[in-house]
Amino acid sequence: MAFHGTGRQQTVCGNLFPGSELGHKYFCVNTSTGATSTGLSATPSLTGPTAPAGTPRHPTSLGGSIGGGAAVPQPHSSPASEVPSPAEMEPDRPIGYGAFGVVWSVTDPRDGRKVALKKMPNVFQNLVSCKRVFRELRMLCFFKHDNVLSALDILQPPQMDCFEEIYVITELMQSDLHKVIVSPQPLTTDHIKVFLYQILRGLKYLHSAGILHRDIKPGNLLVNSNCLLKICDFGLARVEEPDPSRHMTQEVVTQYYRAPEVLMGSRHYGSAIDVWSVGCIFAELLGRRILFQAQSPIQQLDLITDLLGTPPLSAMASACEGARAHILRGPHKPPSLSVLYMLSDGATHEAVHLLCRMLVFDPAKRISGSDALSHPYLDEGRLRYHTCMCQCCYSVPSGRVYTRDFEPPADRNFSHSYDNSLLSVWQGKELIHRFITEHQQGKRVPLCINPQSAAFKTFIRSTAWHSSKVSRKEER
Repeated sequence: MAFHGTGRQQTVCGNLFPGSELGHKYFCVNTSTGATSTGLSATPSLTGPTAPAGTPRHPTSLGGSIGGGAAVPQPHSSPASEVPSPAEMEPDRPIGYGAFGVVWSVTDPRDGRKVALKKMPNVFQNLVSCKRVFRELRMLCFFKHDNVLSALDILQPPQMDCFEEIYVITELMQSDLHKVIVSPQPLTTDHIKVFLYQILRGLKYLHSAGILHRDIKPGNLLVNSNCLLKICDFGLARVEEPDPSRHMTQEVVTQYYRAPEVLMGSRHYGSAIDVWSVGCIFAELLGRRILFQAQSPIQQLDLITDLLGTPPLSAMASACEGARAHILRGPHKPPSLSVLYMLSDGATHEAVHLLCRMLVFDPAKRISGSDALSHPYLDEGRLRYHTCMCQCCYSVPSGRVYTRDFEPPADRNFSHSYDNSLLSVWQGKELIHRFITEHQQGKRVPLCINPQSAAFKTFIRSTAWHSSKVSRKEER
């Protein structure tokens, strides 16, 4: 797909899908960077210094400090921006389908780097869609965190009359947690701890910015072979609503990871719904199977009460009458949390204790993402992440220099003041067009699409197929 300018400023000409008209062309990793790891078990990120018994909570206990220390970390293996090898990912093809878009693996012609291109279609279909896309776009440009996917660039929009869709470039990750869980790849306790630590680390950042993800699931947790993890897909995300009288949509979160308060029809919820989802994923990592896999929301609720027991009336205060009646008309169920120890050998007392703090029926009593990070179970995950995986710490000849804040919050809340000012689709189109244009100023040479290329038509066919197969969930 060639890039052409609109006359406003110089643009790059090249192929977004190199060689796609003639067949697939694989991208080779630069041999000077060394071989890229092809599996979790072969990565250096989890083969760093062996922690002694009773691993300390903070990496500084190993000797690292602001002035250096004695810890000798493994080198940081391929970061998120590195290009995967041909054996790991075939370029120029659809690699994922989000809540409101299709993602392709493509080549940035400016530097030859493999990146992910997400198309946001049907942006200006109605006002609700317009607000949702503008919110997601602003979020992707707002995020600045190692465990949260953010926008690297936005393709230059056409003139207003032709402006119908948005293309966002993000880092290309090699896989996602769902694919890892269902694969034959062995998952050690170290893998689980470092994955869970990163999920909660990214979630703390989102919640501190006042953002609810509302669709945390393994498929929305991207991973690289060095175990680096990033939360993605913010098509259902929104700003937390402080006013309990303001109703929020219930069409959120994939059913298997949906919190009981949402299943029971609560009109208002908070960040605890994301923590519940993480708890379900934690159990899935331990057992390599979905914890609550039901055919319907009612059955989903029954599976939850089979494990947690019949909730007290106080935990159902925000439930709708029908859901409350369904729980009360059934037989009283005692909790059976001891079955969690049977998930796997990794379901130790510490693991089950943290899991039980996450899987609490009453959202008011559920542990927060920030507090979960302080649980002793995650000490080892924190140690390994900051010893050889993170970008916030670095090595010096005397040892490892650790950051002062291992789980930093957002430096400010995400602003959603524009939501109420959007009164028409055309006004939204103007605002989004202006936002993209201003976002590009002073940055790299912008890219735009040549709609006449055969590769672009292939891309469009894949997005059209996806749009016809996937039902749209629009929030209020």
